[in-house]
Formats: sequence, C-alpha cells, structure tokens
Amino acid sequence: MADPTSPGAPRRPGTVTISSYLLYLYAALGLLGVIIGLSVIGTTSDVYREAYEGTSAEGAEAFVTVTSVIVGVIGLLFAIAFVVLAIFNNRGKNPSRIVTWVLGGISLCCSGVSLAGSAFSNSMNFDSGQNDVPDASEIQRRLEDALPSWYTPVTITLAVISLLALLAALILLALPPSNEFFRKPAPAWEPPVPGATYPAYPGYPQVPQAPGAPAQGAPPAPGTQVPPPAPPTPSVPPSSDPTPPPAAPPAASAPEAPVEDKRDNPNSPPSQ
Repeated sequence: MADPTSPGAPRRPGTVTISSYLLYLYAALGLLGVIIGLSVIGTTSDVYREAYEGTSAEGAEAFVTVTSVIVGVIGLLFAIAFVVLAIFNNRGKNPSRIVTWVLGGISLCCSGVSLAGSAFSNSMNFDSGQNDVPDASEIQRRLEDALPSWYTPVTITLAVISLLALLAALILLALPPSNEFFRKPAPAWEPPVPGATYPAYPGYPQVPQAPGAPAQGAPPAPGTQVPPPAPPTPSVPPSSDPTPPPAAPPAASAPEAPVEDKRDNPNSPPSQ
C-alpha cells in the first residue's frame, strides 16, 4: 500500500481522519479511566477487607486488588494499541484497519457487558448465600460511602463516551470512501520518454577466428592475394516430363556350349 504522503497517492478521506481522531479519544479516555481506577485501589481494598473481616471470605480483598491491577494493565495496552492502529490507518494500511475492527469488537463487548453488569447489580439485591458474608448491595453501599462522590458518575460517563467513540470509529472505517482509500491502487501506465535509452538486446555469439586470419568484416592486408570466388554451381532445371526414366536393360547371360553332332563323328559308339 502506498504512503498517502508520497506523490500520486490517493488523498485520505475525512472518514478515515475522523475515525483516527475518535480512536485517539478512546485511547485517552481509557488511559484516564485506568489512572482513576488505580488511584482508588487502596480505598477499594480497605472496604473489602473491612466487609469480609471475621467471615469465611476473609482475604478476598487481595483477589479484588489483583483483579483491578490486571484490568488496568489490559486497558493501558488497549489504549496504546489503538493509538498505533490510528497512525497506520492514516497511512492507508489495510491490515491495521482489519486489526482495528477485531480489537474494537472485543472492546465493545467488554465495555457493554461491564456497563450492563454495573447497572444490573446496582438495581438488584443479590444474596451471597452465606450468612456471615455481606451481600452485594451492602458492599456497594460501603464503596459509595468510601469513594469520592465524583467517582461513580465520572467513570460511567467515561465508559459511555468511550463506547460511542469506538463504535463511530469502526463504522467510519467501513464506509465507501474509506474502502477506496484502503484499496490497493492499480499500477498506472507510463508512456515512453522521448530520447530515453533502452537496454539493447544481446547479440549473437562470435565465431572464434583462426590464428592469423583477419577479423570478420575487416579489409584484407595490403599485398594479400584474395582468391576469386568459387563459380556458382549450375542448377539442373527439373524435368517437365512426368514419365519416369526407362529401366536399365537386364544383364546378358553366359552363352551356352555347342551340342556335338554324333552323326558326323565316326568315333562315337553306335546307338542301340
């Protein structure tokens, strides 16, 4: 994919630019939420320790603390990832757009489930099933009393704005102007430049010369007798008579020996 800053590259549409700004906003809000969550982690741990002290769930505050730290680290990594993806989206990298959709879908699911779970748990009164352990409503009431008054509305507002910003960024990346920007451009035909030199084709291999013979195409040395060219071989015109030539005569046979006449020979025995 060509860099949009290079000459001849397609111009970046406003949908991609706005999507990148929304990803920056989502990353900034996510980083702010991580900072707020880590700032009150000590207060949250104290509330759980006091609530579960002397019960069968004593020590659960350690699990809550570790979970809060893990969630904060994951949120920080997601914020960094979306900043990097926004930079590459501005450069027209289609793989980064695909990764943005994947990570964005995961973040939307997690954020939506978290908001729905918070609203549902606040409206319902769950019993832990153990008589010596406080229920969820009691834990929530203690947290609201211990945490600053601005904590709950600020965190909910940040979560809602982040969710909407991420959703809008993903939709903008799927619009037709964005698709044209991320599509790989076809190679353009370049006309030949007048006066430009092009590589020559390789010639035929040279035949090795005999020692002392002049080079091919060079005139003979002065005083050297040049043999006359051989006369052309006369060509026999083809016969127009389609009759085949006569066959050769058969070979002559040897003469037979003369037969002796017994009637004129007095020495011959008489016939019986």
